[in-house]
Amino acid sequence: MPGPQGGAELGVPPGASSNQTVQRPWSATSLRAFQRSVSATLRGIPRVMRLVWGAHRGLTLGLALVTLLQGAVPATQVYLSKLLIDEVSAAAGLAAEVRRVGLLQGAGESVRMIVILVALQLVVGALASLFQTLGNIFQQLLQERSAIRVQTMLMEHANRLDLAHFESPEFYDKLQQAQQQSAFRPTQMVSGTFALVRTLITFLSMVGLLLRLGWIVALIALLSPLPSFIATSRYGWQGFQLMRRQSPSRRLMNYLTTLLTTDTFNKEVKIFGLGSYFTSRYKRLAQEYYEENRKLLVRRYLMGFLWGSLTIVTTSATFLYVALLAVAGRLSIGDLTLFVQAATSVQQNFQSVLTGLQGVYEHNLYLDTIFDLLDTEPEIKRPERPAPVRRPFTQGVEFRNVTYRYPNSDKVATKNLSFRIEPGETVALVGRNGAGKTTIVKLLARLYDPVEGQVLIDGRDVREYDPVELRSQIGVIFQDYAQYQLSARENVGVGKLEEMDDRHSIEVAARQGGADSVIEGLPRGYDTVLGKWFDGGHQLSGGEWQKVALSRAFMRDAQILILDEPTSALDAQAEYDLFARMKELTRGKMSLFISHRFSTVRMADKILVLENGELIEQGSHEELMLLGGRYSELFELQAASYR
Repeated sequence: MPGPQGGAELGVPPGASSNQTVQRPWSATSLRAFQRSVSATLRGIPRVMRLVWGAHRGLTLGLALVTLLQGAVPATQVYLSKLLIDEVSAAAGLAAEVRRVGLLQGAGESVRMIVILVALQLVVGALASLFQTLGNIFQQLLQERSAIRVQTMLMEHANRLDLAHFESPEFYDKLQQAQQQSAFRPTQMVSGTFALVRTLITFLSMVGLLLRLGWIVALIALLSPLPSFIATSRYGWQGFQLMRRQSPSRRLMNYLTTLLTTDTFNKEVKIFGLGSYFTSRYKRLAQEYYEENRKLLVRRYLMGFLWGSLTIVTTSATFLYVALLAVAGRLSIGDLTLFVQAATSVQQNFQSVLTGLQGVYEHNLYLDTIFDLLDTEPEIKRPERPAPVRRPFTQGVEFRNVTYRYPNSDKVATKNLSFRIEPGETVALVGRNGAGKTTIVKLLARLYDPVEGQVLIDGRDVREYDPVELRSQIGVIFQDYAQYQLSARENVGVGKLEEMDDRHSIEVAARQGGADSVIEGLPRGYDTVLGKWFDGGHQLSGGEWQKVALSRAFMRDAQILILDEPTSALDAQAEYDLFARMKELTRGKMSLFISHRFSTVRMADKILVLENGELIEQGSHEELMLLGGRYSELFELQAASYR
């Protein structure tokens, strides 16, 4: 998936709207905002340091130490070169004098000093190479450790967030951005900060060397890169803003790629001939994406080239000035060499300091996405003193005047809903699509909290329980159940992780869900990988997958069993077999199921009929048929199709 690369990765202040007018950070009107951004960046450095430090302390310390040592190397090398050249020049002059007057005194001392200086250069060069090698090792390893840590943090935090977050497009955009940046941004910001310190050490030491030649020379070398930096820095704001604006498009491009590369969609894509349509749509989005990035990238680098040329001209003019001083005898050849190397280094390092500041600033902008996500708090939280979850429940389930409205929606999913499920009772939910049936299931499992009213389990509001402990007593199979590309044993065992290695419990659950014959017929039985994503995988039919999912729900041995369209993919015989033994399987438990098959619904102890989120009828099959209301109408309509 393409993303902002290289020079296009430039940024806006955290929290800025994606449709704001772009302002130049160095203009007078936005200087205050830019100062705030720099301040936020400086505050962000300790935050990222703590993150990377937590990934691996030893590697972080090693990278810091090596980086600092590298900062002292260039000035040492330049000064040694100056001493060596001056010593060679002096030795050459002494040799000429020896040839003229035959004096040998002092020649041997010069040779020894030259040998010492060359040896020192060799040592410093070897150390520089060693520091570079160690720095690369530390940085690569630290990047891997940091990426793992950040990705783990994102996974753990995503696991804490509410279901409502995962039903928000804005959240998905933020999550995708965070995942994209987690692999490299934290380490790059830390290594960039270390490199900035290293560059400052080199820069200051080189300025110290130039001051020996005159403050004007040092000042010119110092200021010449500034126009180039000012010209290019303004693109940082635009690039990050572009990245945020393009996030929905990138996510859609990812989705289109998934449609053509995942087995879940492949059958329908081929049958309906959708490949060309999805590909052409991807190409159109990708072309728009490319054009936007191309314009920004070309502008940035062309302006960088033009203003960089000014730096080159300034450097050449300053060199000419110092060369003329050397010709006039006011500077030695070693001083000229020192200037050439030090001036070039000062300009490069000053540019690097400015670029480093800009780089840390940009990294912080992108990392704000990660920290914003990690700072997102779930609304469904564990109370400070949660009520104990009793086993068994003695008072059943009660919905008391429950109203729920989905975020950013004016339409209520359930309205003033009240009903009870007694211990050991089986209840069916009936209604058209969108009547609120699945919302009731999610409220009962406390995936949502009601806007008004209460959901009570065992006489207590569900908000009084620890959500994790409460859900451990609820077994659910949704209509869009998960198909884990794992072994059959794991597919069933994840229903109760603490018994994952208990083969007997898994086999019992598989038998209850009707998946035992399916699994036993697989090439490696319970060790067979299901699905086709990994080597050795075995694909199941829709009905077989549903039996595995049902077995997962029975694996939990929960006090409340919730089945959302549990037989939609089962054949008539399998459906009959399941519900013929449903009473036995749910003995002593409360069960709630949703089904459009009235042959299944009529077996429930109580049937709740929903319309537009409201409960309009309830009772047994016989009672509702005698009532002659909505349930009777729907039952007769379905029964007529079988006559």
